[in-house]
Order: sequence, then C-alpha cells, then structure tokens
Amino acid sequence: MKGVLLVNLGSPESPTAKDVKPYLDEFLMDKYVIDVPYLLRALLVRGIILQTRPKKSAEAYARIWTPEGSPLIVISKKMHQKVAKKVNIPVALAMRYGTITILKGLQELHDKGVTEVMLFPLYPQHAMASTTTILVLAEELRQKYFPEMKFTVVPAFYNKPDYIKILAESIKKHLEGFDYDHLLFSYHGIPKRHIRKTDITKSHCKIDRTCCSTPSPAHEFCYSHQCYETTKLVTEYLNIPKDKYSQTFQSRLAGDKWLTPYTDVEINKMPEKGIKKLAVVTPAFVSDCLETLEEIAMEAKEEFIYHGGEEFTAIPCLNDEEQWCDLVTKWIENWRK
Repeated sequence: MKGVLLVNLGSPESPTAKDVKPYLDEFLMDKYVIDVPYLLRALLVRGIILQTRPKKSAEAYARIWTPEGSPLIVISKKMHQKVAKKVNIPVALAMRYGTITILKGLQELHDKGVTEVMLFPLYPQHAMASTTTILVLAEELRQKYFPEMKFTVVPAFYNKPDYIKILAESIKKHLEGFDYDHLLFSYHGIPKRHIRKTDITKSHCKIDRTCCSTPSPAHEFCYSHQCYETTKLVTEYLNIPKDKYSQTFQSRLAGDKWLTPYTDVEINKMPEKGIKKLAVVTPAFVSDCLETLEEIAMEAKEEFIYHGGEEFTAIPCLNDEEQWCDLVTKWIENWRK
C-alpha cells in the first residue's frame, strides 16, 4: 500500500524558555544545521547559544502564538487535513524537530499497512539544513524500524510550472489594492559553506551570482540558484519590472559568512532610496512561522517604519490555501497511479 509523509520544520511545545531550550538544542545540534565537529558544535550550542537564546526566542514565539498553538503546527495540520481528505491513501504529518516526530509519522503509516512512502519535505528549495536532514533521518529510521518500507522522495519543486503559477497568483492576490514601490523576495539564509558542500561538481559554485545563472548539474541541490530561479520565474509570470523587485536572505547566525544581501540591512536602507511602500514575500516557506510572522511581519515592519517607510505588507505563505492543497493532491495522485 502507498502512503504519504508530509514533513515540515517543527516548533517548541510552548512559547516559554523551558520548552524553547530543548527544541533549540535538538535543532542547533543537528550536524546538518551547524555543520562543525560535534565537540565544537556542543560548545557553541550548549556552552554559548543556549545560555541566552531560549529566553529571547521564547519572547519572539510569544508574539505570534495563537490560542490553538504554534502557527506553523496549526497551519501544517490544516493543510495536512485538507490534503488527506482529497486523496484515497493514508497521509501523515511529521516535523523534523519537536514532538510530532518523523518516527511517529512513519509508525502511523506502517500501522495502516503502508509499505511505499512518498516522503515529502515541505521546502520548495533544497538545502542541507532543511531537506537533507529530513531525508537522512527518515532513511535511518526506515532501516532501523521499517526495513520493508520503500521511499520515493519528492525533490525540490521551486521551478515546477504549476507551483510557480499558484505561488505567483497568491502573491498577486495579496498585493491587490496595495500600490507598492518595491516587492522584496526574502529567503531564509544559510552559511555559504553549505552551498559549497552541496555542490556535486565540487567546482561550479563560486557564490558570486554568476554561477547561479550558469547551467550546471550543481543546480539540482544548490539552494542559492533555486532561490534566484524562484524569484525569476515568479516575476516573469507576474511581469514585474526588474527595478521593482529584489532578493535578500534573512535569519542569519553570527560568526559565519552567510548568503547576502541581508534582509534587515536592505530593508532599513530602502526608505532613503525612495521606497516608502514595501511588500515582502518569503518563498522559502510554505507555512507561516516565526521567521515570517515575527521576523518579517512584525520586526522588519517596525524597522522599515522607523527608518522612514510608510506602508509595509507581509505577504502570507501558501499555508492551507485551496490551490496549494489541490496541487499537493495532484502530485500525490500522479505518484499513486
């Protein structure tokens, strides 16, 4: 029997330092997130970051927490429920970090008799710290607990025409009535060394923007290329002039060289350049979360207004929009046949 496992990032159990700390520990101690030797990673995470970060992160989570719980979890569950109703095979939901584990998701499918799993990381672009860590852990769990299972992995879908269409149409819908000066595409940042590590050619990626637009087998796993390609395809679909949009990267950690330009730096400079009405979209995410709701819709907006901006719109992710759920359903049905 076939079944589907949808996998997203995860969330703390509550917006308190007590619950945020173990969540951050699991997340930051992942060797695909902070990819340094274990002892150094433990020193950085447990000796430095976790001494102060949980309290600050808890305050950020508290700003976006809903009566139903974490927005990412609530939205992912709604999307999962809609998709599950549209298909005739079992569909389970899991998170890479937190209590809704991949093991629980696979067990749920196993208990329903599933032997062939469509493993679906809910990330449009491929990255070591998002997609790879899901695939590696899922395979480890399969070998240990469900050796009879077979996986079919859904690859990055950043350039699929049907995905670009619904993403672009969603952006267009949310921009209705907003006469924006500029549309900013803000993607989650990653360390530059992650780009080099995922270069299967071991020579193509120079991280100078030229390599992103030069055809190469490396693009299959290159997060930077896939982000720029998403922006290119969406803006072409919407016929947005090149001087009306730009692309940045957000959510960096101190101490490393991350993909640039940085979202916060660029947004703060925009008002003095005459950009007074700004719209921001975050296409590295399919579900709104801390990085979109607090970092962009709240923090970036406050900074933009403080530096002289007048109007700011944060465009929601696809979340549980019917068109997105229908598209996921279509992909599942095409695989199931």
